[in-house]
Amino acid sequence: MGLPAHNRVAVYHSNRDLRIEDRDLPAIGAGELLLEITASGICGSDIMEWYRRPKAPTVLGHEVAGRVVGAGAGVTRFHLGDRVIATHHVPCRECRYCRSGRETACELLHRTAFDPGGFAAFVRVPAANVDKGGVLPIPDHVSDDAASMVEPLGCVLRGQRRAGVGPGDTVLIAGAGVSGCLHLLLAQALGAAHVFVSDPLPGRRRNALRLGADAAFDTTQPAGDTVRAATGHGADRVIVCAGAPPAVAQALAAVDRGGTVLYFAPMRPGEVLPLPFNDVFWRHEATLTSSYGAAPADLAAALALMAERRVDVALLVTHRLPLADIQHGFDLMLDPQESLKVIIDPRLDG
Repeated sequence: MGLPAHNRVAVYHSNRDLRIEDRDLPAIGAGELLLEITASGICGSDIMEWYRRPKAPTVLGHEVAGRVVGAGAGVTRFHLGDRVIATHHVPCRECRYCRSGRETACELLHRTAFDPGGFAAFVRVPAANVDKGGVLPIPDHVSDDAASMVEPLGCVLRGQRRAGVGPGDTVLIAGAGVSGCLHLLLAQALGAAHVFVSDPLPGRRRNALRLGADAAFDTTQPAGDTVRAATGHGADRVIVCAGAPPAVAQALAAVDRGGTVLYFAPMRPGEVLPLPFNDVFWRHEATLTSSYGAAPADLAAALALMAERRVDVALLVTHRLPLADIQHGFDLMLDPQESLKVIIDPRLDG
């Protein structure tokens, strides 16, 4: 069966205004791929309206799995019918940042993107993404839904490597959305002895307990006191997956002496949080770090964790929707009482 003449896409105008349109099917050139999207996850960053709306109208979506339906001249590693994941951002692998392991600071990584975004029936993957490791084959026993979460798991893996999460650690995760739950699953896989989670929503706390958290408590409880009461010490690693100022501030109160705080979510532009500097310097000697994005090596490592069944990301999927219902998907993400990971599958539109 041949390809359609048009590409069905979801155009973002605002969180409450996504419109389905028909556009021309992307034409591919040398070194490029055309993917039929089989799963596209709605990311927490997709609903950060302060970040997304200035770029509207646009087609969002960057957590994708798909099937190769077109390959440009010179593409030899992938063939029609291959199941693959693709990342929208790739580093050059040659600049000073890439050579020192700081790929997410690479200029190319911040310039590369899909055409259009992943909330579409078909996506053109540029030659740079194909050539520089941004496309990976999906093992047969990994589902499309799970594969679409390689990108967020790769980001989480990179963050935990920066934070030094490892065997025997006590980990506190602030925020039990998708990122927080991925951090929970990965910390367990890496051998953490205790994983605690805080979140203001009861449904998210129940999810964290279902996924194996030692305890999940409301953000009105002092996180540091709760962890110390359970273990006798503070958290070795605190991972902040919420941009709310209270979550950012509580991290320092919860981290143990010599521990690490990983900031994994942005705050709104212009927000400034006072830092109790002497607490860091005199008492904690804590390390404060942040992590953004992932490099192809992180994605490959994340996919290997899935293939080895060490991290079961399918446990996070609560909804699968056709592209025509993407507004409902955004609504679920905006009011996440009982939803967690929402996957869009354009094939369900029929």
